[in-house]
Amino acid sequence: MAARIPGGPDGRRMLWINFVDKTGSGLWLSVTALYFLVVAHLSAGRIGLLMGLAGAVGIAGSPVAGRLADRFPLTRLLLAVQLLRAASGLLLLAADGFWQLLPLVALGSFGERSASVLTKLYAARVAGPDRSRYQAVQRTVVNVGYTLGGLGASVGLAFGNATVYRGLLLADGLSFCVVAVLVARCAEPPSATRTVASSATKPPAAALAARPAPSSNPWRDRGYLGYAATDALLFLDGSVLRVGMPLWIISSTTAPHGLAALLFVINTVVVVLFQVRLSRHGRTPRLAARTLRHVAACYFLGGAAVAASVVDARWAATTALLLAAVAFTFVEMYQATVSWELSVALAPDDAQGAYVGVHGLAQSAERAAGPLIMTTAVIAAGPLGWLGLGTALAGTAFLQKHMVLRRLGSTRTVTEPSGLSVPTITVSEN
Repeated sequence: MAARIPGGPDGRRMLWINFVDKTGSGLWLSVTALYFLVVAHLSAGRIGLLMGLAGAVGIAGSPVAGRLADRFPLTRLLLAVQLLRAASGLLLLAADGFWQLLPLVALGSFGERSASVLTKLYAARVAGPDRSRYQAVQRTVVNVGYTLGGLGASVGLAFGNATVYRGLLLADGLSFCVVAVLVARCAEPPSATRTVASSATKPPAAALAARPAPSSNPWRDRGYLGYAATDALLFLDGSVLRVGMPLWIISSTTAPHGLAALLFVINTVVVVLFQVRLSRHGRTPRLAARTLRHVAACYFLGGAAVAASVVDARWAATTALLLAAVAFTFVEMYQATVSWELSVALAPDDAQGAYVGVHGLAQSAERAAGPLIMTTAVIAAGPLGWLGLGTALAGTAFLQKHMVLRRLGSTRTVTEPSGLSVPTITVSEN
């Protein structure tokens, strides 16, 4: 199986890095709020403010890391970020009070979003034209890591005392130290900016065809900003599964409350079973764009199924919610494959890091605004809210498909399977 993983030894090492990272994160994410409550003695209001402010700081991690990735070696940046995360986590053990905790939690959030972008860039560069398959394998590894970490945290929660919470935080901090050691052993991948230089060796017509998009500044590229904005909406499946459906099950349906906890299990199992198989939908940018119709169909089906779950019959409500959970999980898998391919393929080679960093804001924005959208708009509106959500996001998927195909038709840079032109990079390095 290892031989089939794109990226060679460094690609496999990055999978181990993701596994260790997410296992440690799974330990901590499951008990974060409880740690601040039991160990730091913060009120619920203070905990919400602390995590909200830290999340706001974390949003900056994506564009900052992306911009730096165009100027400095990727492995050194990733090593620095992992050491930052380790330091912020371990120093939390000695912090006391809101104002001591805030800068450390904010640094951890900044580091987490930065690491996400840098890891994505590394994987895209080392895997080359096979990046869609590599991303699928990586997502499977990430889900397994989160699951193991969550199970470990569940065992700790059975004791539920301050010593256990400190132990889980310590394990999370040490996991970043292990990750840093693994990152230090990774070779620097081919830089996308070298592709631009290598085009000078091509005939003039070929070099012209490989010229990047008109703007190398993502903030001035309205087409890419529009793509990132629609992606922020399409990432709402995360808030649907984490916040919307659990609250809906408990507050508005006759389904057993235990089904809310089962959603995470269903999501993980389906992703592990199907994510790699669905990676074929991201082999080329055009194929990824056409796959957005599947995203649209699953969003509409999921929204309609949740809306139908208000029926009185318990078995019918449960069946509808299970169908919705599977539909939204397929949204997650399709969207992950499509977004991975297009966010890289639509970016010009000479500013790839900056573009992918800006795209990283889409997920950051969803994390910040998604729970609020679920509670104040969708759930508050009842079944019509869920039907409206599914319809609106299905429409957004079709809109993004139209935008992407139009952009692909206007430039030949991103129409080939290797949007990164990694094979060219490899040749130029030899």
